[in-house]
Amino acid sequence: MSTQPKAGAVLFAKDVARLAAFYAQVLAVVPKHAHAEKVVIESADFLLVIHAITAPHGDAVEISTPPVLRENVPVKLFLPVRSLSHARLATQQMGGGMKSPDGEWNGPDFRACDGYDPEGNVVQFREALTEAALAT
Repeated sequence: MSTQPKAGAVLFAKDVARLAAFYAQVLAVVPKHAHAEKVVIESADFLLVIHAITAPHGDAVEISTPPVLRENVPVKLFLPVRSLSHARLATQQMGGGMKSPDGEWNGPDFRACDGYDPEGNVVQFREALTEAALAT
């Protein structure tokens, strides 16, 4: 049993339920805890907490459809997915999106692609490369 807490992030949201549903669907996980103000999504490797933006800050946040991307922020999440192609479909179905397959690139042991959630947060999704892909 690990003695260290899991790595994770807190993502503040105007619509907690919508954003939590988005990440749960795209990451193929079931939320561990769900409350109106906070949802905890947990995988074997990390925790993602979707937390309500508190008033009065939340009142000033406007979310458009499609969302305006929040590209000029000091942090960008990168999250593991089983498949970039499945993540691409799930992001579109859940109100977000991803770059086309032409925007994918390889890291040392993963393939990655940037996308965004329904509130415009830019996030990178990564799938593990197979042994065959690592050998090429």
